[in-house]
Amino acid sequence: MRAIQITEFGGPEVLKISDVADPIAGDGQVLITVDRAGINYADTHQVENSYLSKTELPLIPGGEVVGHTDDGRRVVALVGSGGYAEKAVAHAPYAWDVPEGVSDGDALALVLQGTTAWHLLKTSTHLQPGESALVHAGAGGVGSLAVQLAKQWGAGRVIATASSDEKRKQVLELGADAAIDGTPEGLKDRIIEANGGKPVDIVLEMVGGPTFDESFAALARFGRLVTFGAASRQSAAPIDPSRLMKGSKTIAGFWLADCFGNPALLAKPLAELFDLTVAGTLRPIVGGEYALSDIATAHEDLRARRTVGKLVLDPTR
Repeated sequence: MRAIQITEFGGPEVLKISDVADPIAGDGQVLITVDRAGINYADTHQVENSYLSKTELPLIPGGEVVGHTDDGRRVVALVGSGGYAEKAVAHAPYAWDVPEGVSDGDALALVLQGTTAWHLLKTSTHLQPGESALVHAGAGGVGSLAVQLAKQWGAGRVIATASSDEKRKQVLELGADAAIDGTPEGLKDRIIEANGGKPVDIVLEMVGGPTFDESFAALARFGRLVTFGAASRQSAAPIDPSRLMKGSKTIAGFWLADCFGNPALLAKPLAELFDLTVAGTLRPIVGGEYALSDIATAHEDLRARRTVGKLVLDPTR
């Protein structure tokens, strides 16, 4: 079959099409003919070997797929790796039937970015009705869903950062009450101004570096910041515990892989997200579809922040 297999670490230039043997499903696994695969920012870290978990070569990247099983089921599945290919194997508990009314792109957005947004708001920050929430990269895959979910779950004010006028317009259309430039310089002041002169209760942060620092400084008393990425590839400044005590603030971390040991931690949120999508009250944003042969361009676009929403890969092209 055709697949993107990397044999050395690096940037988008190492992503090349190869002919490899078809995967074989073992006990408790399902073989999936891939209709579409998800493309994630985390994939750019995995390819250059800067991801949280150790990466070994050779590697077929790609953490989630949507397609068909031999018995005719249409499923979306988390595969860990191997998604950038015409066929992939998933453990059966991590392959979920996709309901009518949910497109391939929708399913891919919900299984990874959607469940992440769900846990960020419900598990990590415990969003309460009336609280203010700051969502970084509001036009991105997680951010665009988190903005909508926060509004549906009663947030008093939702503020989103985005890197261009076009993206800021889009997050306002998704329901954000305010959209601001996410550039680190002066970010704390812009956050507070966008929240009516008050610090914010919740921050969903995935940029790292000075963006993290400025966001923490904008937290209200009993505020909660959850970090779930480091897109800037920069480290935040260390925080002395006394800065947490003053203001009774919380910093949490979230990595969806920590849910993989218990399929119920994914199945429950995904079922809720499917229902919201079918009902038309949640709108996953599919920001682009790339041919297998154009995967390097997809990674370049991701790293340059030229994309919005969920990116998907067509392995047939």
